[in-house]
Amino acid sequence: MISLVDLRPDAAPRAPLTRGALPLPVVGADLSVPLVTGEQVSYVNLDYAASAPCLRSVLDAVAALLPWYSSVHRGAGFASTVTTELHAAARRAVGDFVGARADDTVVFTRNTTDALNLLAAALPDDTTVVTFASEHHANQLPWRRGRCVLLPVPASADEAIALAEGALRAAPSAHRLLAVTGASNVTGELWPLAELAAIAHRHGARLAVDAAQLAPHRAIDVAAIGADYLALSGHKLYAPFGSGVLVGRGDWLDAARPYLAGGGAVRRVTSDDVAWASGAPRHEAGTPNVVGAVSLAAACRALRGVGMSAVAAHEASLLDRLTRGLDAVPGIERLALWGPASPRIGVVTFRVRGLDPGAVAAALSAEHGIGVRDGSFCAHPLMVALTGGRAPEAPGGAAVPGAVRVSFGVGTSTADIDRFLLAIADLVARGARWRYRLDAGRYVPDPDPRPRPALAGLLTGGANDLVHGLLESLAPCQSPI
Repeated sequence: MISLVDLRPDAAPRAPLTRGALPLPVVGADLSVPLVTGEQVSYVNLDYAASAPCLRSVLDAVAALLPWYSSVHRGAGFASTVTTELHAAARRAVGDFVGARADDTVVFTRNTTDALNLLAAALPDDTTVVTFASEHHANQLPWRRGRCVLLPVPASADEAIALAEGALRAAPSAHRLLAVTGASNVTGELWPLAELAAIAHRHGARLAVDAAQLAPHRAIDVAAIGADYLALSGHKLYAPFGSGVLVGRGDWLDAARPYLAGGGAVRRVTSDDVAWASGAPRHEAGTPNVVGAVSLAAACRALRGVGMSAVAAHEASLLDRLTRGLDAVPGIERLALWGPASPRIGVVTFRVRGLDPGAVAAALSAEHGIGVRDGSFCAHPLMVALTGGRAPEAPGGAAVPGAVRVSFGVGTSTADIDRFLLAIADLVARGARWRYRLDAGRYVPDPDPRPRPALAGLLTGGANDLVHGLLESLAPCQSPI
């Protein structure tokens, strides 16, 4: 069990775990799910890139916090004092995890999308933003409200550097921002961040990094990279409690209008004027998500404890096992920006000749108890480029080409990978054993006899109808960042 003292970033660090400590304990590792055949099997979660499971140590940290949870910053009670100190400690811990500079601002947000929208709202009026068509929608759409140069999907890392340099050199604005991902959410490939930062600074620009996928898999040092801003999500980083951060230089943030207007973001309010706060409070109006902040800090501490080099080695072994197994299955085409040998995190996306990606994902779930993701992964221009604009072979597919994505992390074992490989090989060789139909654009078993868990009444009666209605209303983009 974790104590409140353990949550402080200045607490004595625990001894680093060895590589043998991986996989790490995650909530849901012992989950059992029903199949359409009536069997119960252990669940294999290979959808980490969308939402990673909660680390057991993070859940312990939240359990330690909750009895003390109270108002922050102005509460007179002792519980408020403790909660305020924990919130401040969480901010420092997250900054330390990404190697933030001493004068960087660490703003808590809801997620990476929220963080990038905050940065977009804080840009000086004449800023030109340069980004790529290969980015997640969260790192494209916020910039389109102003002057934005959207570069094509690069054919190599070298071409990405050359394209960025040309665009920054040609941009007439006094303020310029290059916005790129650290690791592709579709292919997992790593981007040359240090080189891009050097190019940006050479042309008087700044670099913003979407680290939603990078942070759970690789050590990050903002100062060493030379990144000016970095955004990440707790729900990708084994802390699914609704928190993210924007880390970076404070001058643009302090000069911008507050992201939200309200209590906590001000120094003084009169009937006709307001003096806004500076630093992180300027953009964190309202009661903060203390639980989310502390859980994110706990996840950062756990990953630092095991060592990000050990995390990378664990995932590299799984990635090699997965890719070799997939390459042995006839009809499978793996998608890549820059080729199969390019460095990447634990994300693999593929298509199966003759099968709709949605049908493949549905069968893996309903017949094998394996969770993967299918679709276009909130990266429509990239998916079009990777597939040559080819539509899914099966009828009823989305207008944007789709694929199947397998993603994993610190809670994944070799047994998980092997079970997936056996299932996909069986599916390709023999086809689905069950009938499936399209329902609101998604393949579902027909019929679907799998009983739903009661979850304290959340999936019974009217609540179940409500959930079904919400699912039907979802857009084709199924992978919020």
